[in-house]
Amino acid sequence: MTFDSNAPDKGQAEAMTFDPTGSESQITLTRTIAAPVEDVFAAWTDPALLEQWQADEVETEPFEGGEYRYFMAGDADDPTDLVVTGRYIEFVENERLVMSWVASVVGDGESSAEDGESQIFVLEIDFREVAGGGTSITIVERGLAHADAESRIFSIEAWSQAIEHLAELME
Repeated sequence: MTFDSNAPDKGQAEAMTFDPTGSESQITLTRTIAAPVEDVFAAWTDPALLEQWQADEVETEPFEGGEYRYFMAGDADDPTDLVVTGRYIEFVENERLVMSWVASVVGDGESSAEDGESQIFVLEIDFREVAGGGTSITIVERGLAHADAESRIFSIEAWSQAIEHLAELME
C-alpha cells in the first residue's frame, strides 16, 4: 500500500509508503523529509521540538536507557487523553532510535493499564541522509496490538499524520 505513489514535484509532500510484507504485528512507514538528518533526529529527542509535532507535553532523557513521557490531550473528535511512556533501548545519534512505547488512556490525570487500555510496542526509527541533504526516516512499530486490522489501521493513520506534522515542521 502506498500513500502517495507518484514522485513529488517541488513544493509537494514526499511520498510515504507502508510496507505490507511485515507480520500482522508490525507496521513499517518510510518518508523522506527535506531537512538535514541532525534536525530530523533532534525533532525526535528535543522536548521543545517534540511538543511542536508529537505531543502536548514531553519529558525526556534522550540517551540510551533514558526514559520519556508524552502527554497528548484529547480533542473534540476524540476527547480521550493519552500518555505514552517508555525507555530508549538503543540511541545512536543521527542514525537510530529504538524505544519501548507504552500508550495508555488517561483517566483522572493518571494513566491506566486496566481493561486492555494500554498498548505496548517497540518503536524503531532509522534516519538516513539522502541526496540533496534530506533525510529518509523509516519507522517500524511492533506489538501484539497489531494482531487485528483495526489497531493496524489506527497505527498507520496515526503515524502517517504524525510524520506529516513532522515534515511540515522541518520543511
